[in-house]
Amino acid sequence: MRSSRITITPIYGIPRVRKGEDLPSLVISAMGKTGLELQDGDVVVITQKIISKAEGMAIDLTDVTPGRKARRLAKSMSKDPRVVELILREAKRVVRSGHGVMITETRHGFVCANSGVDQSNVDEGYATILPVDPDSSARRIRRELEKRTGRKVAVVITDTFGRPWREGQVDVAIGCSGIRPLSSLKGTLDPYGYRLKVTEPAVVDEIAAASELVMRKLDMVPAALVRGARYERGETGIGSLIRQRKIDLFR
Repeated sequence: MRSSRITITPIYGIPRVRKGEDLPSLVISAMGKTGLELQDGDVVVITQKIISKAEGMAIDLTDVTPGRKARRLAKSMSKDPRVVELILREAKRVVRSGHGVMITETRHGFVCANSGVDQSNVDEGYATILPVDPDSSARRIRRELEKRTGRKVAVVITDTFGRPWREGQVDVAIGCSGIRPLSSLKGTLDPYGYRLKVTEPAVVDEIAAASELVMRKLDMVPAALVRGARYERGETGIGSLIRQRKIDLFR
């Protein structure tokens, strides 16, 4: 069976987001200005940064008092101790630190750099932290988009992660709604007749990485419309992508 044609369109015109903004309205308004309309099966991809801003997760660093551990780590890594304090607050544990980076496991279960604390694309003197519950954020946005447009869609929230053993970063999904994160191919036959045993494409991560091609960080495009992607509807959430520690060979 041939793959369907997939298009990824940047959603231009979303203004600078502040705390309390109605993101579904901003997305629909921006799409309307460029002649875009949602269709059944579309996936709306939104960067974590504007979710965090809208949900009040942009932290004024003058309100952060670093503790002893944060000051010690900050000195060894030449980092702002207030930022290190935020990283520690958002972490369940520090996996490893060095070369100016702290690899942590967040309360969400993500293993990433600096607990997702970020100072890019935010006012000077501020840093953003990850949403408290990205799946819940995605669900609220999806429901509002569907209510206001009458279309059945999915929402994927993305963030930029590094990868072990490889240079560079890619966007991955940290929250989703209306879409099953994994597509299991276990038990199916490949074109050569081999029965697949472990293959489970991470559909939401594939969508996130592909969407970043049109949502360049420096271009200030925080959302994209993906059309034609094959996926199953569901609400299992991003937790289904997080490998259990007891079977994770790298933790």
